Amino acid sequence: MVAQAGQQPFLELRGGLPGMATAEVREVELSGNLEANGQVEFDDRRVATIVSRVAGRIEATRVSQWDEVRRGEPIAALYSPDFMTAEAEYLQAGDTARVSRVNGAGLAAGGGGSAAEMAQSMVDAARRKLELLGMSEADIAAIRVPSPTVWMRAPISGTVLDNKAVRGSAVNPGDVLYTLGTLEQVWIVANIYETDLARIHLGQTMRAVTTAYPDQGFDGVIARISPDISADTHTLQIRCAVRNPGGRLKPQMLARVTIATDPGRALIVPVEALVFDTNDYFVYVALGNSHFTRRRVEIAGWKEKGYARVVSGLGAGERVVTMESIQMNALWHRANGESS
Repeated sequence: MVAQAGQQPFLELRGGLPGMATAEVREVELSGNLEANGQVEFDDRRVATIVSRVAGRIEATRVSQWDEVRRGEPIAALYSPDFMTAEAEYLQAGDTARVSRVNGAGLAAGGGGSAAEMAQSMVDAARRKLELLGMSEADIAAIRVPSPTVWMRAPISGTVLDNKAVRGSAVNPGDVLYTLGTLEQVWIVANIYETDLARIHLGQTMRAVTTAYPDQGFDGVIARISPDISADTHTLQIRCAVRNPGGRLKPQMLARVTIATDPGRALIVPVEALVFDTNDYFVYVALGNSHFTRRRVEIAGWKEKGYARVVSGLGAGERVVTMESIQMNALWHRANGESS
């Protein structure tokens, strides 16, 4: 059976196992360059959507997916009686305001404002309604007669990433018609181990290399550091703002990120010490007096072949079972009455 030493369970093996060996958990110096795997993503500050704010029908379209558009360019004609009603209200409010300015007489009910001031407030309210329906200032200024059809315009210059506007299709308020984005600058999101957190900071420079362009580096800075650390991997994400001349970096591309940092320290163990069991890695730590305990560890890749980096679960100087670690795992389960 597995016994308890204080709060730490242990397995006693007098004489050990035939062929068993142990190795020390070593602390080594990290390189001055911190490397991490990342992925290219759109900069969400440079993405925009065109959303229908009325119920209606798509009458015409001028662009398709992956087309380049300019800000303010008309890209889809949307028919809706709501447009005609709102435009008629705006024109009527404008006529009333002009008559009031000419007459220049009368007080607004309940206050001391003039009729002209009240009429102008109605014009402003009608204009605001048109803006909320998605009409641009230029389109509002051009209204001469009410029309049920309005051209939806690109809110930014960029590429049509997604197109759901099909001529003749019905739309409802809230339907996304287009998604636009620009690749002048992108995010590269990389995972950093918790133990390396002290080596990074906002504004730190970095360089990314992709498999598509192995001979070209893309420079940027760390712009965001996640406030959360994954409990499963003990990593956190950083967002690097990266310049993207020519739009070469594409979303979902994989990238290798290199960050110039101060050297740090890491713990490493031989990979033979690791036992994968029930979705986790474990090692068997020698406690002395022929006592061994099982310890769950978090690991990461390491540049030296045959070794793994220990992110959590071990301390420098501890000794772990290397040879016969699988057999040790079977004995541990047997001592607990479990199947390995």
